Amino acid sequence: MNGMDLRGKNNEATALVQQMSLEEKAGLCSGKGFWHLKAVERLGLKSVMVTDGPHGLRKQQRGGDHVGLNKSVAATCFPTAAAMACSWDVELLREVGVALGRECVAEDVTVLLGPGVNIKRHPLCGRNFEYYSEDPFLAGELAAAWINGVQSQGVGTSIKHYAVNNQETARMYVDAIVDERTLREIYLRAFEIAIERASPWTVMCAYNRVNGTYCGENDFLQNRILREEWGFRGLVVSDWGATNQRVAGLRNGLDLEMPGSGGINDRLIVNAIKNGELAESVLDRTAVRITSVLLAGAEIANRTTPANLDSHHTLARRVAAESMVLLKNDSGLLPLSVDDDIAVIGSFAQMPRIQGTGSSQVNPVRVDNAWTALQDTFGRPVPFARGYDQTAEGEDPALIEAAVEVAASAKKVLLFVGLPGIFESEGFDRTTMDMPAQHTKLIDAVCRANPATIVILTNGSAITMDWSIQAGAIVATGLSGQAGGSALVDVLFGRVNPSGRLSETLPWKQADVPSDPWFPGTGRSVEYREGIYVGYRYYNSFDVDVCYPFGHGLSYTRFEYESADAAKTSNAQGAPLEVTVTLTNSGDRAGGEVVQLYLSRPGSAACRPKQELKGFAKVFLHPGEIAATRISLDRRAFSIWDRGQKAWVVEPGRWQIQIGSSSRDIRLRLEVDITGTGELSAEARAAGPEYNVSGARLLVSDETFAAMLGHTVPQPEPVRPFHRNSTLDEIASTWLGARVRQKALDAFSERMGGSGNDATLTKMMDEMARSMPLRAMALFAGGAFAPHQLDALLEALNGKYVKAIYAFFSGK
Repeated sequence: MNGMDLRGKNNEATALVQQMSLEEKAGLCSGKGFWHLKAVERLGLKSVMVTDGPHGLRKQQRGGDHVGLNKSVAATCFPTAAAMACSWDVELLREVGVALGRECVAEDVTVLLGPGVNIKRHPLCGRNFEYYSEDPFLAGELAAAWINGVQSQGVGTSIKHYAVNNQETARMYVDAIVDERTLREIYLRAFEIAIERASPWTVMCAYNRVNGTYCGENDFLQNRILREEWGFRGLVVSDWGATNQRVAGLRNGLDLEMPGSGGINDRLIVNAIKNGELAESVLDRTAVRITSVLLAGAEIANRTTPANLDSHHTLARRVAAESMVLLKNDSGLLPLSVDDDIAVIGSFAQMPRIQGTGSSQVNPVRVDNAWTALQDTFGRPVPFARGYDQTAEGEDPALIEAAVEVAASAKKVLLFVGLPGIFESEGFDRTTMDMPAQHTKLIDAVCRANPATIVILTNGSAITMDWSIQAGAIVATGLSGQAGGSALVDVLFGRVNPSGRLSETLPWKQADVPSDPWFPGTGRSVEYREGIYVGYRYYNSFDVDVCYPFGHGLSYTRFEYESADAAKTSNAQGAPLEVTVTLTNSGDRAGGEVVQLYLSRPGSAACRPKQELKGFAKVFLHPGEIAATRISLDRRAFSIWDRGQKAWVVEPGRWQIQIGSSSRDIRLRLEVDITGTGELSAEARAAGPEYNVSGARLLVSDETFAAMLGHTVPQPEPVRPFHRNSTLDEIASTWLGARVRQKALDAFSERMGGSGNDATLTKMMDEMARSMPLRAMALFAGGAFAPHQLDALLEALNGKYVKAIYAFFSGK
């Protein structure tokens, strides 16, 4: 089994399903509470547990069935996906997966809900720290490695959020309007790669709509593409509260509803089959898929063994160190020596922010901080100034003055800054790419006092860095997990040579982001007018200046790219092209280099980016060592989606292979002639987004966007009359709605386990609740109103008071 392939359970599951009643089969289609699948005791099928955690196990503590975001068992907190992606190391991601799988086995968890492979369309997405990259190829390769690692332990995974879920604003109902080429080349490609190479047990559908239809009932996404084209044979599970119309969802590929709906939707399935609305064979297929997971979970329960959390902490430290990116190192400020006279400034040094807030938030076994690790390394006290209060929103000049005094007294300064937790979280998007003013003013003041300042960045997504020219050196740590503090000191002192490379572009300003004019949308929809021009595909195609480019990262050593050649692996039609790159470590330290391969098709008849990542390899070399690495390019690497032909097409002609250390540091170029699969259609040759030089942004008219979509641009959905997918904030415009909202907010917070004194968690819960559709709120805030009362509530909200009040209180 890729540890265990669920297809191996198909025959046994089919035999069991044939013995089930209609009601038992329908009952399997929804969860038992928040975290468990239902049992069928009379057939020996026991309930199994699923848990959150792309970068660590977030298992609900025993007792209670609420979400409990701050009440989970202790587990290893690895760096978040955004940080790990900067390692560009598939084998390292696989090791993390193995460790996570072992912790799942120890806790009798059947499916780990990850990884997240949604594309970083805009830096303001509050959940970007959970996602790998702006590039689908990199995201897909890393996700496949992680999945293979977890599933090697006989534990399932749930790749998410399928699909086009690239913002937190209105995430549960927003309609993502996107053309098919962009959908397939950018937003589905990472899922496709991971499913083909790793066969995850489950796919989690997203909350949002895509081109008018909710993902959980989207036949095009779940049946035609996922199952028929990609051959997925596993289970599709809803994101928690994502189920809209249950019967339509089941028919169109949504197998499992989470959390459970108290049997309401199960009865709808039974009735739909009895009245001929739904074929029982559809339910049978779903029941077999769910039963296969139950059978696999039983095997985990039979071999529960403790995980080695000490070794996992050591692995977390290595992962964090290899994922850190040295952005700048003027005058060789790094690595440090124990003889250096340094000062440390910044609260993050003592109280690190190791992860993001939300469903992925792990209760770490332990937490290393850089301040303690630094003092252990120096063996003496080190001057320190706090610089800022992580919990305060305002500015404090006194803290900056104290920091300047400490900075001026040292030869070098380590300055820890970034984004406090309240700035980025699941449940809401950021409102600016800037760091808090206290942080930027602190950087300015400290760098003026001491130009030998080394800035240490803690953040989960791209930030503006116009201050970067002042810093002597910059290390981007991301959200580096429970061992990040020790890992950082390993990098600062050269015990680990930095080898991380950016998995997303760092633009100079928010207005430079290609999707910015259309993010996060208006009303109840968001238009993806920038099309395929996401991240470096945009910046590099239109020569937009950036602070640091995609793939960038420095080292304490030097690598020379000696030569490259390309040859077919065989003479067969469509045989892969193998590119061999030879490089040398010409420095005096061992280190790792990420060889990046981009494809370009000059003179293409189609609108396409100047370059696209199609291969990479991480190579570790000793000083003076020479090595050759091979990267394979299959036909798909050269393909684009041709909307007119409804097919992947390879454009014939001369292609350029670009090989380098980043997307803007190309060291070698090769040209190859590709036969192709045929000419492009007229639709594929149509014009796409245009770049306006004077305005320094993309121009996409209604006509152009309509041509990309193949139909007219949809009109915005009206807010009234209120309906099942209206939100608490939308209904609050009425007297009754305002009172229902307050009651629901209180019930939601209680059901989610409360937030304690965590301001970020409080804000996240409030934002999530306010934008949650009423049909989902009925599940998450049962104390406010029950699902069976929703129709009556809507009648009342829409002015039909007498009938509605009777129905609401009578339950009829």
